[in-house]
Amino acid sequence: MFRLLNSQGRARRGSVDTAHGVIETPVFMNVGTQAAVKGGLSCDDLAAIGCQVELSNTYHLHLRPGEDVVRNMGGLHNFMRWDRPVLTDSGGFQVFSLAKLRKITEQGVSFASHIDGRAVFMGPEESMRIQSALGADIAMAFDECVENPAPYDYVQASARRTVRWLTRCAEEHRRLSSDAPVNPGQQLWGINQGGVFEDIRVANMETIAEMNLAGYAIGGLAVGEETAVMYNILDILEPVMPNDKPRYLMGVGTPGNILHAVWRGVDFFDCVMPARNARHGHLFTWRGCRNIKNEKYKNDPLPIDEECGCPVCARYSRAYLRHLYKSGEILALRLGVMHNLYFYNDLMARIRMAIEEGRFETMKNDYADLLDTRI
Repeated sequence: MFRLLNSQGRARRGSVDTAHGVIETPVFMNVGTQAAVKGGLSCDDLAAIGCQVELSNTYHLHLRPGEDVVRNMGGLHNFMRWDRPVLTDSGGFQVFSLAKLRKITEQGVSFASHIDGRAVFMGPEESMRIQSALGADIAMAFDECVENPAPYDYVQASARRTVRWLTRCAEEHRRLSSDAPVNPGQQLWGINQGGVFEDIRVANMETIAEMNLAGYAIGGLAVGEETAVMYNILDILEPVMPNDKPRYLMGVGTPGNILHAVWRGVDFFDCVMPARNARHGHLFTWRGCRNIKNEKYKNDPLPIDEECGCPVCARYSRAYLRHLYKSGEILALRLGVMHNLYFYNDLMARIRMAIEEGRFETMKNDYADLLDTRI
């Protein structure tokens, strides 16, 4: 399912087959947690700005509208009117983000719903059943994302439990795949855990690699550790990750993070950052991140980024965008999110081309710090 087309050092240019099309990698997956991108973008908008993969969240869609509603509508693709690949996170991240509202056991995790407080239980089997009903092309295994820092003994026990959960996920996924699923081509990807401990990370990766899954993710990073620590974990994992499977760094990150991670062999990324930053007026450009609310843009006739080919930069001025944000207009959020997501998808397209042409190292050196700078 993964084809390596070009490489430069550890950086990989490839493609991944899914039931709803081929994904060109490296790729950034646009986050639509509840089957929609916050900021008022439709699936037609996502296609127009170069989005290849839409990512939704199992836990949130289980709470509302409920997976039965989505299944009855023909799955997420038909529900959203999106005909390209979809990945669903397993709900495991909520084990981390809802720490005050959950209890972990060997069977799974008991939550108190963040919406109305009602009891919710999710384990490997439940996560697989929900994701099967949603019909995603890529279903992620249920895991525990441990906060950083955390005690060594706890992280080791958690990583071992995550392996046991992965075994249960694989068994349930096989069962569901043989029983008229919404998406017969759904893939199951495993997740590497182990906090910031090198030995736990490597042992966990070696164990789950033996399961020969369709793809592998690196979870539990960008949750409190220093950036240098994250890069070190990628460095020690790269040699033990299967070369013939796609690699996904979950929840990362800034443009600079992405450039450094691609250099370390990562293929897939997702992050709420571009949409979230845009909703607050922080817009990415090829010269750094611009706060469009600043007074200096009040009379500025230029686009957000003169090097950008997005629909927003082709039509609107910095002065107009600033006015929309300062006036509290909903259009500000839509245009800002559209620009930032276009920027991220364009960044990935340029990365793919740079790897093909053997100049990715130069690109990384030129832009990794610059793109994360605040103008």
